[in-house]
Amino acid sequence: MALELGIDTFGDVPLDANGEPIHMAQVLRNVVKEAQLADELGLHFFGVGEHHRDDFAVSAPEVVLAAIAGCTKQIRLGTAVTVLSSDDPVRVYQRFSTLNAISNGRAEIIIGRGSFTESFPLFGLKLEQYDELFNERLHLFTELLKEAPVTWSGRTRSGLSDQRVYPPIETGRLTTWIGVGGTPASVVRAAQYGLPLMIAIIGGDPLAFAPFADLYRRSLEQFGHAPLPIGAHSPGYIADTDEQAKEELWPHFSAMYARIGRERGWSPMTRASYDQLAGPNGALCVGSPETVAKKIVRVAKALDLARFDMKYSAGTLPHEKQMQSIELYGTKVAPLVKAMLLN
Repeated sequence: MALELGIDTFGDVPLDANGEPIHMAQVLRNVVKEAQLADELGLHFFGVGEHHRDDFAVSAPEVVLAAIAGCTKQIRLGTAVTVLSSDDPVRVYQRFSTLNAISNGRAEIIIGRGSFTESFPLFGLKLEQYDELFNERLHLFTELLKEAPVTWSGRTRSGLSDQRVYPPIETGRLTTWIGVGGTPASVVRAAQYGLPLMIAIIGGDPLAFAPFADLYRRSLEQFGHAPLPIGAHSPGYIADTDEQAKEELWPHFSAMYARIGRERGWSPMTRASYDQLAGPNGALCVGSPETVAKKIVRVAKALDLARFDMKYSAGTLPHEKQMQSIELYGTKVAPLVKAMLLN
């Protein structure tokens, strides 16, 4: 099987030598450097997530991706994810069709609900309309993908009457995925609209998501769509040895988990639960290149993936460590994955 390998980041904010957060401006410049390295290494995709909070620097992903487009040659560029519920579908389409033009057709978009809700009050939206906003705006966005005059009406934005949106895509259509957390309804919705599926696997055994992949493929057939690719996204970190990787990642990963956990009422992560998550059947792709390659191949075969994206940033993990991890991902993990899949 052929498997593409990508990476993504939320622009997580590391700390400086004094334990203070690095300025977001520097984080964003570092993200551009990380993308340049990924392009040089021949990775297939580079994604940036959209957030509106103090621990993640990327709030305007298309602007970051446009900067990356100007200093890369072949890597495809997209989001992980675009929070469509709190944005306007017309403007999202225009921004990505523009990115697609200046990158010579390399733009992608992964649409999702997002795992944080800060964008709702920021943009004057009501959180109680969470489902309605996403459903309506997804419907409008899929109409825009057809690149024909659009007539549409809904309750969460003004309607359109036989209107076109510019600039048009030069060839083909804008590559658009739906990102899901693994609920059956979300999987079926992706199939209903005939969009590729990107599964966020951040906990448990990744093989537990195999039934969702099967549901997606059955649903595509029921809705009359041809087979479409499935991708997966998981956090990870690579070092020369398993022990080094786990020890270097642990303080940053656990601190990130604790910070988000305080907001959501989670229990603190123990070292035992971290080790289980980093183990052979866990979702965290941490370890030596061989260990990480084995984990990727395991989930790729079980879900019959077309692409695997590793989130290489992790809370306060320093930029230098992120660069080392990307280097090993491209130079060591990628060849190992290719060889393992041929056997």
